[in-house]
Order: sequence, then structure tokens, then C-alpha cells
Amino acid sequence: MSAQAELLKVAGLQMRFGGLLAVDGIDFDVRRDEVFAIIGPNGAG
Repeated sequence: MSAQAELLKVAGLQMRFGGLLAVDGIDFDVRRDEVFAIIGPNGAG
């Protein structure tokens, strides 16, 4: 299997809701034909 270039690359993602830092320093990439999801503890995405 050959390496494929990223279709989406995320580096250092931060997400805040008001004063709450919910996500800090997330890095990921998504390649062709991959399925990617971020799912919370209760199963919500």
C-alpha cells in the first residue's frame, strides 16, 4: 500500500465554549478513502 497525501490536515486545533477550553492541541490528518469522526463520551459527535 502506497502512502497517500492528506486531503485534510489539522494541527494544534483548539475549541472553546465560552470560558471552557473543550479541545486543546489536537492534530490529525485524513487521507482519501478514510472515514474519520470525533465522538464524545456520550456517543455524540
